[in-house]
Amino acid sequence: MDKLIIPYPVIVEGKYDRETLSRIIDAQIIRTDGFGIFNRGEKLALIRRLAAETPVIVLTDSDGAGKVIRSFIHSALPPEKIIDLYTPAVMGKEKRKKAPSKAGRLGVEGFDAATLRPLFAPYADPEAARRAAENPLSKTDFYLDGLSGGDNSQAKRDTLAAAFALPPGMSAAALLAALRCVCSYAEYKAHVARLFPSAEA
Repeated sequence: MDKLIIPYPVIVEGKYDRETLSRIIDAQIIRTDGFGIFNRGEKLALIRRLAAETPVIVLTDSDGAGKVIRSFIHSALPPEKIIDLYTPAVMGKEKRKKAPSKAGRLGVEGFDAATLRPLFAPYADPEAARRAAENPLSKTDFYLDGLSGGDNSQAKRDTLAAAFALPPGMSAAALLAALRCVCSYAEYKAHVARLFPSAEA
């Protein structure tokens, strides 16, 4: 079954949630790393920057920790910028765990496609593929422009990120995904030409 194309960034708690969703949806998936978002200003800055351009989807676990994280995100973003999705409160444990969580409920990673796919289906956008084709920014662009694979690539990424009000320290993959949300391909190339003239030589 084809993945659902979701035009909005999706916020989840951990890497296993992200791995589960990546088999079901084609979207930018951002991890809070559990409560790590409370102490990582750059992660919250990224989410705020993306929310300035587009709504974001929030899907946290249905336990107490998930509610705290969801509440924190709500406190940081305008309400009209948040799309809340919820998994059902099902008792059980994920296969990789030896014991269930404190609340005894399945987290996002514990649900199958039959449960998760309908949550995202109303937000699937068939026009997203067309828009992506119109903005062909890719890993190849990053490599050719010196934003990945070079000794000073991180410094160049930080410079470019600052130009788009994005936080420093982003990986090439994270910055690429963010830029595809906040700028057109022409805007990207214009900034690269201005900031790194040698990349256009």
